[in-house]
Amino acid sequence: MVTMSAFEVLGPIMVGPSSSHTAGALRIALVARSLAPHPLADVEFLLYNSFSRTHAGHGTDRALVAGILGLAPDDIRVRRSFELAGEAGLDFSILEAGADETRHPNTVEIRMRAEGGPTLSVTGESLGGGRIRLSSIDGVPVDIAGEMPTVFVAHEDRPGVLAALTKALSGAGVNIATMRTFRHERGGAAYTVFEVDEPVDEALVGRLREGPHVTFAAQVDVPGALVPAASAGTDAEPAPSGAGYSFDGGAGLLGLCERGGLTIGELMRARELSLAGGGPQGAAAADAQISRVLEVMRDETHEALAHPRRSLGGMIGGEGAALWACAGTARAQALLGETATRGAAMAMATLERSSTMGVIVAAPTAGSSGVVPGALLACADAVGADDGAIRRALWNAAAVGAIVSTNATVAGAEGGCQAEVGTASAMAASALVELLGGSPAQCLDAAALAIANTLGLVCDPVSGMVEYPCQARNAMGVSVAMCSAQLALAGVSSLVPFDEVVGAMAEVGARMPSQLRETAEGGLAATPTARRLGCDGCGGCA
Repeated sequence: MVTMSAFEVLGPIMVGPSSSHTAGALRIALVARSLAPHPLADVEFLLYNSFSRTHAGHGTDRALVAGILGLAPDDIRVRRSFELAGEAGLDFSILEAGADETRHPNTVEIRMRAEGGPTLSVTGESLGGGRIRLSSIDGVPVDIAGEMPTVFVAHEDRPGVLAALTKALSGAGVNIATMRTFRHERGGAAYTVFEVDEPVDEALVGRLREGPHVTFAAQVDVPGALVPAASAGTDAEPAPSGAGYSFDGGAGLLGLCERGGLTIGELMRARELSLAGGGPQGAAAADAQISRVLEVMRDETHEALAHPRRSLGGMIGGEGAALWACAGTARAQALLGETATRGAAMAMATLERSSTMGVIVAAPTAGSSGVVPGALLACADAVGADDGAIRRALWNAAAVGAIVSTNATVAGAEGGCQAEVGTASAMAASALVELLGGSPAQCLDAAALAIANTLGLVCDPVSGMVEYPCQARNAMGVSVAMCSAQLALAGVSSLVPFDEVVGAMAEVGARMPSQLRETAEGGLAATPTARRLGCDGCGGCA
């Protein structure tokens, strides 16, 4: 089943340039910080695979240090993290550990040492779109994603420890959703991870720390993950049944829409309320967050149009403004038309803002963040849609992205650019169909057509930076989305159902060589011109 929040698809709201390599890396470091011995004296970051090859161009190194310092993913000071670490007296080192096929493409091991000697090693993986997973602690395999409120306890592997921990939680009225214990050997160090229905208070965490044979306890906080609202009791808008809005793919989603007489956007909003506990409190929180997403999208699509800036790598800057200026010309009318031209320009402006480490919405990733807002806002302006209609279309886009994230991937390091711009194009195409009054079935036809026509698109950032060809691919993603939406609304369906198209994307991504999956070792990144750019001091792959 799809378990993620809509705001893990339309989010995180973050400093660019990459959701997996910047926001994801920062979130790993934040979680590691919450588990670390204090106060920290020094930190060592070992980067593997794509992280190792492209960290300088993606701001991964700055993001990791920012996370250890406790900065949020949307804190503009991320770009100054090295300087801030110096001011805080924190020593750190960034080490390129190179390729290791046994590890996830985006892996970092964080080795932390406290003043006085205690150490802790945390290994994390960035899964795309800002989502993360901790895979080991001090060499012991674990599985912590933070998708639910999570309590982490380090303890000795002794009889009665787990019973005491569960008794303490149940005695405080905490309902345990899952409990997993990880250990290397009998009688040695062990780690237990509790996923619970609601966040626990610090006093309870303190009592867990004082339990027999417990060495450490903490509540794991992954910024941007869903935090369930408190139960609304008998308030005017009760919590819907979570099971009533559960789906595992497009077919299940369409069945729910048909049975409930809902659009995809309406159903996705109802599902988010069920995840957040329902009631007015949950509804207000969900509506405020989707409004915040829309607000940032408007900012990100227009700032660089008015105030163009050169990117970190110097490869882009001002292209969106140049295209925007052409929107009303005869050539634009003969080619894309005014709406698509403006949409493509806004998509390019979003990538420009991201590449200068400005604040954007990953939708579903930073590298593809321009497609959904560019297509949707340009179309909404053309038809005079109000904010309520745009928000419903955004909920729709989140549903499509959540299905792809669950059944394939949105990470370029796992599935190539088809996973990023291809998914964003599908999200935008479906959202456009809903905005223009199409049916749920037509929405998924449009999404399937968009993915089918970006299938096999490789991820080959020149010099390891999310600039070229990423910016122009976002513009192309807008045109793919608009064309796919128009085909679906005209009654042209996808021969292959949406779920099967997503499955094909997953298979193609798995078969794609690592050189074509965000390592900057193949495709356009391997051309003579691109290699010269790297050698000239761009700090990327060459």
